[in-house]
Amino acid sequence: MTRKTAADFEPEVLQLFDKYVHGVIPRREFLKNAAKYAVAGLTAEGLLNALSPKFAEAQEVQGNDPRIKARYVEYPSPGGYGTLRGYLVQPARASGKLPTVLVVHENRGLNPHIEDITRRLALDGFIAFAPDALFPLGGYPGDEDKARELFPKLDQSKTREDFVAAAAILKKLPEGNGKVGVTGFCYGGGISNFLATRLPDLAAAVPFYGNQPATEDVAKIKAPLLIHYAENDERINAGWPKYEAALKAAGVKHEAYIYPGTQHGFNNNTTPRFDAGAAQLAWQRTVAFFNTHLKT
Repeated sequence: MTRKTAADFEPEVLQLFDKYVHGVIPRREFLKNAAKYAVAGLTAEGLLNALSPKFAEAQEVQGNDPRIKARYVEYPSPGGYGTLRGYLVQPARASGKLPTVLVVHENRGLNPHIEDITRRLALDGFIAFAPDALFPLGGYPGDEDKARELFPKLDQSKTREDFVAAAAILKKLPEGNGKVGVTGFCYGGGISNFLATRLPDLAAAVPFYGNQPATEDVAKIKAPLLIHYAENDERINAGWPKYEAALKAAGVKHEAYIYPGTQHGFNNNTTPRFDAGAAQLAWQRTVAFFNTHLKT
């Protein structure tokens, strides 16, 4: 079966899906409004299913790949929820201490796609750690809809402190070289921006289509930034001009790319919004950026 892309859907359907994924509208409203775009026997439910993640089909690195060592770990987080749990992956064969990368998921918790991203970073020579923000509520439930329902129940002030704690853990990790970078996607992109304002010793931050931090906090950023945006992402891109101006005013070292013709979530290869060319280029830039700022 030919894999569907964003071009197979009406732009209005993609916009509705983005609103649904981010909790702006409930499922029933998506189905009601998407019904008018259902053609050739495809129902609104069919549209939603076609746009939803297909984790198994998109996996790039198996969890038991002999090139990596992967395990779930727990650490104390006294300023957050008390204990954080995440997925820690590192190269199976490496000499010397390695740079570390904190991976921050979307608004569904530590799902199989983010675990796959974490394994990819290990293959690129990093120790990668992906906490599950939903752990205090039982962890990622194995279902995207249930995960979306759980996410608003988190106390974000505590959740943010859990990610701050995770960065501190990576900095002190015995196998690590003491340099910590962060990357995140959508919600995780916003957390990446937040951590850049919060952690003066952060070595690099790579947010993918994430919400921008408060303008008054931008001057606190000491880490170099590599920022990825999708062209067709009005909701997120609306905040970029103000963020860009603040970064320039504060003299923050940054690179920013807007990928032509792409949708929000273009790096996520589990859905039709995935753009292979843009994702490959963004990932190459990300790995090169981390190599420059974390390995040297």
